[in-house]
Amino acid sequence: MKAVLYEKFKEVPKVVTIEDPRPETHGVVVKVEATGLCRSDWHGWMGHDSDIELPHIPGHELAGRIEAVGKDVKNWRVGDRVTVPFVGGCGACAECHAGQQQVCPNQFQPGFTHWGSFAEFVGVHQADLNLVGLPDSLDSTTAACLGCRFATAFRAVLDLGRVTAGEWVAIHGCGGVGLSAVMIASAVGANVIAVDIDDEKLTLAGDFGARATVNGRDAAAVVEAVRELSKGGVHVSLDALGHPDTCFHSIENLRPRGRHVQVGLMVGEHATPQIPMAQVIRQELEIIGSHGIQAYRYQPMLDMIAGGKLDPARLVGQTISLAEAPEALMAMGRFQNVGVTVVTRF
Repeated sequence: MKAVLYEKFKEVPKVVTIEDPRPETHGVVVKVEATGLCRSDWHGWMGHDSDIELPHIPGHELAGRIEAVGKDVKNWRVGDRVTVPFVGGCGACAECHAGQQQVCPNQFQPGFTHWGSFAEFVGVHQADLNLVGLPDSLDSTTAACLGCRFATAFRAVLDLGRVTAGEWVAIHGCGGVGLSAVMIASAVGANVIAVDIDDEKLTLAGDFGARATVNGRDAAAVVEAVRELSKGGVHVSLDALGHPDTCFHSIENLRPRGRHVQVGLMVGEHATPQIPMAQVIRQELEIIGSHGIQAYRYQPMLDMIAGGKLDPARLVGQTISLAEAPEALMAMGRFQNVGVTVVTRF
């Protein structure tokens, strides 16, 4: 198969031809029809993820059809259309038994713990636990946007942030996960304030339902602007970027008893950001980490998509070929993408 592979961190990835994967007894091999490019892939290529062993194939947002099935798999057949969360569980630990596969200590992550989906085929472990079937009404390009950014935003907004109609919600960072969060929070009736330094992304946020936008170029004015718009601070705030400034602002712009959800990865030199702990204590704020979504939680999201309440297809920015993926991956660190870039030609 053809695949994008790098042998050293920060080294230019190359499209190579390697042997097709074979399914584990508990897994399947998926023929990839579409795979999204995510900033998490860039973090991996930079060497920020300790789970990656070289050489490596990145890619964790995927959709496709099952090509081969392991002998112990019961629920899936060759030809089934599927996707998978970017974090899969082992099925044997206490967290998996509690339904919390997204924090499984033995987790499977295509594109991180194992070779990923920037390839014609990808292996998926523990298929009966981790695979998600796709309805015929959802095309593969759109479905590839779900695996990390959209599905992560869904759980961050509704399961962890517990956003309800009428609440004020701030979204800091309007990349793929931020725009997803804007759409989802708006769909349930929240008053969304979108924050970014890119006017084009803020315009998109408005199109996706944000009630107000704040340009964060003047960092010192962000918290004041959000507090003024929300009449005293937001109920829920998400750092959808993963930067010390956006993390700090997201906590500071909360009202008493507010909830901060950290969605953007904090890695490398940003791994230990400063937070206003005195305010956290004084106002009884909640700080919540968000790390993916369980496979079984896809169904409520798919139901909202089928019912027209959510339209992740609007997130797709551009489609590219596998040959273009190395350059696009390396460019992720410049934050130039508007919407989600998806590889659709292999």
